[in-house]
Amino acid sequence: QVQLVESGGGLVQPGGSLRLSCAASGSIFRIYTMGWYRQAPGKQRELVTTIASNGNTNYADSVKGRFTISRDNAKKTVYLQMDSLKPEDTAVYYCTMPTQNYWGQGTQVTVSS
Repeated sequence: QVQLVESGGGLVQPGGSLRLSCAASGSIFRIYTMGWYRQAPGKQRELVTTIASNGNTNYADSVKGRFTISRDNAKKTVYLQMDSLKPEDTAVYYCTMPTQNYWGQGTQVTVSS
């Protein structure tokens, strides 16, 4: 069993930055792909980014060049650095171990002036 706990969400002005963290329990963190999804009000949950166990990354076109995913296997933590934030980035952000179907509880990110 794996538990994922997100932190770091909040309110930020357009153009600002936030860093989300996701701490995992259990011993399997290092061998699985981790990812971030988001869900805006009235919209379906969508993939933001993933990072494989070997460090390979994948990003949605909407966040390329602005968001950066990273992982620290020793700390069993995955991070999402979000820069140049836009109002359309407003959503609940979920950490996930997608191939194992583990999800965090989500953290709210609101981009507004």
